[in-house]
Amino acid sequence: MNINDLTIGQAKELASIFTNSNASKSSSLYDGFIGKYCIVRSRNEGINAGKVVIADETGVVIEDARRLYYHKPANEKMSWYEGVAVAGISSDSKVGEPVKKLIIEDYSLTKCSEEAEKSIREAKTNEQS
Repeated sequence: MNINDLTIGQAKELASIFTNSNASKSSSLYDGFIGKYCIVRSRNEGINAGKVVIADETGVVIEDARRLYYHKPANEKMSWYEGVAVAGISSDSKVGEPVKKLIIEDYSLTKCSEEAEKSIREAKTNEQS
């Protein structure tokens, strides 16, 4: 068989052998969080919010990461950081400057709503006193 004599159909069939998406593509629990704005909760780094760049069992990289030093949901009927992920943060919450951050430890990810992302991104940065 001469590769230069292959028909388009034969070339596609050959290509599918090497690019079988079901056999060669692996998926993980983290895939649905890549590229999403999330709240990241960890033991030593506390509560951060940002866009997930990379995530696996060893850690997570987030860009435009803002540490939530003190946070309350904008909707007072909601609680904890899950409420912040849904409704955004209250005006008296305290957040840090946006940075790129690598967290290497156990962590959890909570996807934010568009409303929450906007609220956190636009929050005034806490100043040292």
